[in-house]
Amino acid sequence: MIVISRRGLLAAGSAAALAVPAAPGLVRAQTATGTVRIVVPFPPGGSADALARLAQPLLERGLGQTVIIENRPGAGGSVGANAVAKAAPDGLTWLFVFDTHAVNPSLLPSMPFDSQKDLDPVMLIGTAPMVVATHPQQPFRSLADIIQSGKDRAGGVPYGTIGNGSLGHLAMTLLAKRAGTNFAHIPYRGGGPLINDAIGGHVPIAIGSVALLATHLQAGTLRPLAQTGAQRATALANVPTVAESGFPGFEADAWWGVFAPAGTPAPVVQRFHAALTAAFRDPAAEKQLTETQQVKLMTTGPAEFRAFFESQMRIWGEVVRDNQIKPS
Repeated sequence: MIVISRRGLLAAGSAAALAVPAAPGLVRAQTATGTVRIVVPFPPGGSADALARLAQPLLERGLGQTVIIENRPGAGGSVGANAVAKAAPDGLTWLFVFDTHAVNPSLLPSMPFDSQKDLDPVMLIGTAPMVVATHPQQPFRSLADIIQSGKDRAGGVPYGTIGNGSLGHLAMTLLAKRAGTNFAHIPYRGGGPLINDAIGGHVPIAIGSVALLATHLQAGTLRPLAQTGAQRATALANVPTVAESGFPGFEADAWWGVFAPAGTPAPVVQRFHAALTAAFRDPAAEKQLTETQQVKLMTTGPAEFRAFFESQMRIWGEVVRDNQIKPS
């Protein structure tokens, strides 16, 4: 059973970290001048990339600095994360990640950095359910259909995710075990390539965050079969959850967060956190995230995000080890 509870994890922490704003002069003294670089450790077109590009112009306005997005994909996001872990803690380099970041320490034991020691949490941007979807020309009309097909089909039903060891991969692995069926995993190098093959009908099933798939679900180029949240997302009110489809307690939400190189001064983190909060709470941006992409905005502080991140590492690390999941 997948149970991911945030109550309690998100109930305390950020007020103390953010209650006393640093003096403007101190923040300027501790923040290097120049271009701000946001590293997205995945290819363009994925959900983390979309969030970074949504925030970019609003951050430029709030910070008064040029902000660029740098896509550095590879090894499930660890290549780009390593670049940030090795960067100077001067407030000019930041990392936008999603849920795979909590899986990588268990999946990739030889990573050249320590996720907890070499990167400082800044913000949990938000969470969203994942969606199991198919091309409209595929015969599947429900989760039960693909489960039965997996039992009947030699080798199982192929399904695509954003990568090996991704949350979608882990969720489908557990679903297959609970359902007594077979799924054949096809890992892609990020959300963009997965979407291209899904809407092209080259992979029968895709699982990704509702934020990643929303546009294509609304356009009818993909058909939703089930969602993985505890409750139905507003925009997918007619799509049952996996729990409603015969698997009580099944829950797995995607999430997005921001990290900084370890040792980035607290006033610098506070300044960037404030600019991020203003960006994501901008009325137009918030509407796009919450209504179009069905993201539950959190914009939590560093202490809350650290507690949440460490819990995700424990939960999904156990799934990786129990199922002997290896990197591709």
